[in-house]
Amino acid sequence: MADLLSDARPASLRHLLEGREGPVLLPGCYDALGARLIERAGFDAVYMTGFGTAASLLGRPDVGLLGSAEMIDNARRIAGAVAIPLLADADTGYGNPINVIHTVQSFERAGVAAIHLEDQVTPKRCGHMEGKEVVPAAEFAAKIRAAVDARRSADFVIVARTDARAPLGLDEARRRADAAVEAGADVLFIEALQSPEEVALVTEEYASSVPLLYNWVEGGKSPSLTYDELAELGFALIIMPITTLLAATGAMVSTLAEVRKQGTPATVESDLPSFSAFTDIIGLAEINELQHRYQ
Repeated sequence: MADLLSDARPASLRHLLEGREGPVLLPGCYDALGARLIERAGFDAVYMTGFGTAASLLGRPDVGLLGSAEMIDNARRIAGAVAIPLLADADTGYGNPINVIHTVQSFERAGVAAIHLEDQVTPKRCGHMEGKEVVPAAEFAAKIRAAVDARRSADFVIVARTDARAPLGLDEARRRADAAVEAGADVLFIEALQSPEEVALVTEEYASSVPLLYNWVEGGKSPSLTYDELAELGFALIIMPITTLLAATGAMVSTLAEVRKQGTPATVESDLPSFSAFTDIIGLAEINELQHRYQ
């Protein structure tokens, strides 16, 4: 966990990519607590989900309602809570290439290790929703070039995400992937591939030359492949944006239904973490030690 007095930075995502023996797993979180739980579970990196951020901050779907300031602020809190690298959803970069420069440098100053940028129009939509539209390919490539030029550290990873598969087809998505690599992207993210055959085609074309990211979304458009299958295909990163969001929502729905029925949490208390276990998770012991040190 992140130490309040430590200025040590976590190993970069680039370091994990270069040293990996299989795909790096990045469960999604939407707040600092979720990030701490992911780190506590033993994962080497964490992903800030835009879908989950919109759901948690607004109680609304991921349809472009949040701006750069809200996303960067959430990323700053998450990055500060853990000692593992954070990959953050940076949506479309929030404007033109000049805006992308500001976006990249703001996320980098926030302690984020990597971001992904997509080619959707603004306002964007979740990559597994219907009705997506994309900007011209040249505009997307220009944003990736601007992002690469804007970063202050070579360790900061730029993930290029194209959503062109749904509105324009796989061939156009591949052309945009080629342009993104030429523009300097470190990782490719071809969103919402729709069959195992499409996944295999993409990995056969790119996995040997550039790291690939797979977006594992429960109920999404892409096939639900196993870790071993994705490793054999050659994926470098696997993000799971909404797994913890769905798990937390399901637990809260059932718990609240029982509390509404019984009038108190007495019948579900044994299923919940104890108060002391929870305060341990959020670092009360460290706070107490610091209070004793400075008393």
